[in-house]
Amino acid sequence: MQRKNRPAVDPTIAPQQGITKDGQPLSYNRAPAPDLAPWIGRLYVTKVQLPTDYTLSCGLFNDTACVRVQLAGDWTAETATGPEAFGKAALFFGPQSRRMPVSVTGSFTSIGMAIRPGASTALQGPRVGDFVDRLVPTGVVATPSDRMLALFDPDGSAEDWLEALEDLVRRRAIHLGSPQPDPVASQFEEITFRDPGMSVSDAAAACSVDRRKLERVVSRDFGMPPKQVLRRARALDMASHLRGVADSNEGEEIALRYYDESHLIHEFTELFGMSPRQFVKTPQPILTLALESRQARRLEALHRIEPGKTRPWE
Repeated sequence: MQRKNRPAVDPTIAPQQGITKDGQPLSYNRAPAPDLAPWIGRLYVTKVQLPTDYTLSCGLFNDTACVRVQLAGDWTAETATGPEAFGKAALFFGPQSRRMPVSVTGSFTSIGMAIRPGASTALQGPRVGDFVDRLVPTGVVATPSDRMLALFDPDGSAEDWLEALEDLVRRRAIHLGSPQPDPVASQFEEITFRDPGMSVSDAAAACSVDRRKLERVVSRDFGMPPKQVLRRARALDMASHLRGVADSNEGEEIALRYYDESHLIHEFTELFGMSPRQFVKTPQPILTLALESRQARRLEALHRIEPGKTRPWE
């Protein structure tokens, strides 16, 4: 399924980090420092100017656990445990099995860090499977929220903020002797980026383990079974393509991961709560920010672009 029309854009959004060729807002996001690459997938800062009384309704859909520090904006989210509301806060988000509806009122500033699969296990953090489709204050799983917020000077630069997050992880890793994530989790993560249409049996063979071990490691470090993780990765790549934040040269390959259009519509609607056509027509600014960051991470992980270089959609 090719993008026949440009994805809808909310004209109210005024991002401070730039836009894509299609006019989609972008965050400032980058790879972690090389010494932190085993544990951190991506870091980002998003600043968006909105009218004080304007409420933006959108969603989030992330394939990893994340730490999110909200310095501004009044947020709500529909989670697995019910609705949550928060303002300035430091939060731990588990990985998501489907799109999580979120809304924010007023301008917002968000600082985030994607935690690689297996990193939480290696660094003796929370069991990610306990937090699928949930969010909690960081104090529930690690550093108390007030201590986290104190690390971020509201007048600081984006790099100041991201380096503060990196320092937290670096200190934890050094304290524990820099334990590495399970290599099976790392290999399976690469498969989700490279070929999410692969069968679970073939993925196990590619990871040089039997299917039972793969299922055990992936359930522990991704929070859900391998088949579900691959299905989610296919949908996220398709969503990125539809929103104009993927390499357009991959469009046909991404579409061919589905048997036919009815297969695509069924899976996409189940995970995103709307059909691909509706997804293109509906502004998705917050979700697009997350999709763009993931695609940048994916292409860098596959060595298709160099960190910090221009991305295909820019």
